[in-house]
Amino acid sequence: MAPRKDKKPVWVVDKERNRRASAAETVWLFGIHAVRDALLNPGRQKLRLVVTKNASDKLADAITKSGMKPEVQEPRRFNVPIDAQSVHQGAALEVKPLDWGNLSEQCAPRGERSVVIVLDRVTDPHNVGAILRSAEVFGARAVIATLRNSAPETGALAKTASGALERQPYLRVQNLVKTLKTLSDMGYRLIALDGEADIDLQDTLDVEPNSPTALVLGAEGPGLRPSTKEACDVIAKIPFQRSFGSLNVSNAAAVSLYALSQTKADK
Repeated sequence: MAPRKDKKPVWVVDKERNRRASAAETVWLFGIHAVRDALLNPGRQKLRLVVTKNASDKLADAITKSGMKPEVQEPRRFNVPIDAQSVHQGAALEVKPLDWGNLSEQCAPRGERSVVIVLDRVTDPHNVGAILRSAEVFGARAVIATLRNSAPETGALAKTASGALERQPYLRVQNLVKTLKTLSDMGYRLIALDGEADIDLQDTLDVEPNSPTALVLGAEGPGLRPSTKEACDVIAKIPFQRSFGSLNVSNAAAVSLYALSQTKADK
């Protein structure tokens, strides 16, 4: 009888299963801006393009540069596997998810004041799309979220990002606390945003204006997990002028990025 081979550890089996699932996964992007930017992105693996005649005319240059042959359909018979309520504007593109590489490649400080956004359990694709757009505008190195309990790359996310998904790194990690530790080891100052904090955001930004900075935000409602807060260097708040009201997470990210951009670095 041949000797029985040892079974693979569960974590190895799970990793291989996730790799196979990722390889088979595709995403349907929709909307003129999202499709145009994906067509022009050489790093994006493009599989199938479906357009109406009107959308084809608007995307003519991008289609030519991509080398794709579009399927032209009638507006009333636009047959692609996206939600019927999606505002697709007559353009849909099937793609493979982007591979942005690892944390060290994207986030290692390179002499300038670096900033990253870290998201804890932010699952709404519209919020993440808006955050990606703000991150691109303010020059963030990356937006970081978890593989689980976060918004994956979807058509809705890409449309809200209005093209930023193709240019702004969106890194999804296994363990957020370990990732925060890695960022800390890389020199990042970790600032958690919490509406009940005692310290105003601008006050803590002024403390170490030259430091690479990670702005850590949680989902509306549950907010940041205790383990996430404990991993951060400081917990700060965006001050409100009134005793009620709050910002959603995408607005909070935009305000925080703007505040950081206005902080004067030491010479």
